[in-house]
Amino acid sequence: MAAWELTRTGHRVLLLEAGREYDPVAETPMFQTAAEAPLRGVRTPDKPFGFYDATVDGGWEVPGEPYTTAPGTEFIWWRARMLGGRTNHWGRYSLRFSHHDFKGKTRDGLGADWPINYEDLAPWYDKTEQIVGVCGDNPGLDDIPDSSPGVLQPPPRARVYELLVQAACTKLGIPVAHMHRAILTRPLDTRQACFYATACGRGCSIGAAFQTTTSLLPQAEATGRLTTTTNALVTHLEADANGRINTLNWVDRQTGESHTLSAPRVILCASACETARILLNSRSASFPEGLANSSGHVGRNLMDSTGANITGYVPGLRARPRYNEDGHTGSHLFVPWWGHEAQTRGELDFARGYHYEISGGFGAPGLGIGRYARGWGEHLKEQVQDGYGSYIRLALRGEMLPSEHCYMDLDPNVKDQWGNAVPRFHWAWSEQELNQVRHGLEHGRQIFSLMGGEVIQADRSPEEAILKGGEIIHEVGTTRMGSSARESVTDSFGRTWDHPNLYIMDGGVFASNPHKNCTLTIMTLAMRNASRLASEISMGRA
Repeated sequence: MAAWELTRTGHRVLLLEAGREYDPVAETPMFQTAAEAPLRGVRTPDKPFGFYDATVDGGWEVPGEPYTTAPGTEFIWWRARMLGGRTNHWGRYSLRFSHHDFKGKTRDGLGADWPINYEDLAPWYDKTEQIVGVCGDNPGLDDIPDSSPGVLQPPPRARVYELLVQAACTKLGIPVAHMHRAILTRPLDTRQACFYATACGRGCSIGAAFQTTTSLLPQAEATGRLTTTTNALVTHLEADANGRINTLNWVDRQTGESHTLSAPRVILCASACETARILLNSRSASFPEGLANSSGHVGRNLMDSTGANITGYVPGLRARPRYNEDGHTGSHLFVPWWGHEAQTRGELDFARGYHYEISGGFGAPGLGIGRYARGWGEHLKEQVQDGYGSYIRLALRGEMLPSEHCYMDLDPNVKDQWGNAVPRFHWAWSEQELNQVRHGLEHGRQIFSLMGGEVIQADRSPEEAILKGGEIIHEVGTTRMGSSARESVTDSFGRTWDHPNLYIMDGGVFASNPHKNCTLTIMTLAMRNASRLASEISMGRA
């Protein structure tokens, strides 16, 4: 997004991509069936989201680029070593942060406020949603700020199992709304509308499911002002006596050859932990703690979304007529957070909210279709066939608070294949997150009960149910923005306090991690901040 905005406004950009070139048209296996894939397409250590997932040369582990965890820590770090990065395989849920989300500390005294308000970002959200192509509607809920009229594309119709969840939630006084998703339901520029046929995680060769390789990057290249170098892993930066970045060092991941270059301005958009790794590895006699780190906050305030899956069996859906229920393969409806007022009144034992993403129905069957069946022979076959489409999953995604126990630093002993210190992660869920998950498990059980269903593994504790740190792939906060150099790494426009020509435009700048997917806000901030930078360059101020 930063490259798109800068090239569009007349500036030349060199984009260094740590991963390989990726062609979303030639390399996207949109129509292959599971039967055509090794092991019927199931997940493997090399392909954690299944054989057809769009991520290439990446995952929880990247050969030659390890990371470590401190004793007692369970944290996993996802990297996509490919042009376009995670935008090729993300869930594409695109929910705006609300006024609650930007001023959490003001509301409950915990964490940190953002140095901006919702109103500062609202017009930029409109622009991003229009350029990206987000479908949804304006339900008038305080957890889902309205887009301006005409910005959102129409949402797809709700599915039967989603309507059943909605009916149960209505009885509990819990709202259900159309999910906002970066999926085209109408054509946009050169991209086609979704025809509801294949899983978005495979990538989308027609461009209906947003990824930068079918939209922002080709559009930036069309200006003639973008140069892209792939397999270019940045190792560290160097600064002069005045704090200006004067040298950028990178290594060719294919040949191992080292390179240096200089540029009047450097923008780090490497993702929160990768950007922090670069800054911490940029140590020198003048900057012994790394660059942009006079506050000591680089690598600190690491946050991910909380996650827990609540799966249930609903007999009322058993053996219903079969039909194509794919839709755009993600949630058409979801359950936004409904408890802001209860938290204000002090009625809950956790400060921040969560939502449920709904999945189920007649997706393409995989090997897991018989997971809950028992027995053998004809009886087993009947269970699998009749049970198809009768399971629903509520995926809880919640906000965690920044914690002194959750951060990354550099391992003093472990190096990557090029001799650079690797990240070491420290992690522990707090009572805030565990209480939040406990609340989510209980309300999930109530929802299934009202549907006449039963939760599988209903007796799990929050400690058993909560997913690992990093597993939701929403890590942010490691270079957070703020109002002063004492408490943050960048100002509200992503410029680092310590280095006048160094900017950060990824999720590292988040001051909190609301329960919504972070990609829409990362792109919106990048557009806003790159627009500001473009104007300053034109006026000779940057």
